[in-house]
Amino acid sequence: MITDEGLAERPRLRLAQASDLRRHQRVTVALLGRYMLADRREYPCQTMDMSPGGVRLTCAVVGAVGERVVLYLEHIGRIEGVIVRHPPGGFAVQLAATPRKRDKIASQLTWLANREMLGLPEGRSHERLVPKQPGVVVRLESGREIQARVIDISLSGAALASIATPPIGAAVTVGRTPGRLVRYFDGGFGVQFMLPLSPDRFHDGMTL
Repeated sequence: MITDEGLAERPRLRLAQASDLRRHQRVTVALLGRYMLADRREYPCQTMDMSPGGVRLTCAVVGAVGERVVLYLEHIGRIEGVIVRHPPGGFAVQLAATPRKRDKIASQLTWLANREMLGLPEGRSHERLVPKQPGVVVRLESGREIQARVIDISLSGAALASIATPPIGAAVTVGRTPGRLVRYFDGGFGVQFMLPLSPDRFHDGMTL
């Protein structure tokens, strides 16, 4: 929740309000996700902008205009819609949602927009689990390999225990999963995956 004190410290900042977003104002937001086309093929994607009524995606495989698509987006969850146009690099979806669902999306987008504007820390958006086989090799772009232990993992990233400290922003490959180093903590570092893991392989017996 944004406090009065926070507003006082940033007098020129106009925060997004859910009431504005319910009128389908678009928010520029980059959320990782996956989508399934009508033939049940599944692919990774990232949002470019979104409103409670629609979303524009960047992705490698483009469905046909009029085709039904099911989306799973971090922070938002599962939503459905129809492809309505093909902007460069992806497609735009008109969402099929109840008024209650649209209100929920508006509130989530409001929080995301305000978090970005105020520089608030990113919360954990996904369930996290501890794998049964936590040992993993982390490879840097230079070819250097680091032995690490997975503390916990989510669809979008992992916390790794290691004595090594690659630089923030470094491109890394955790096992076979590409990502980037986004934070340090005592005894290790956090990695955000370049593309989210598929939910069907997310279990404690999984390997990266």
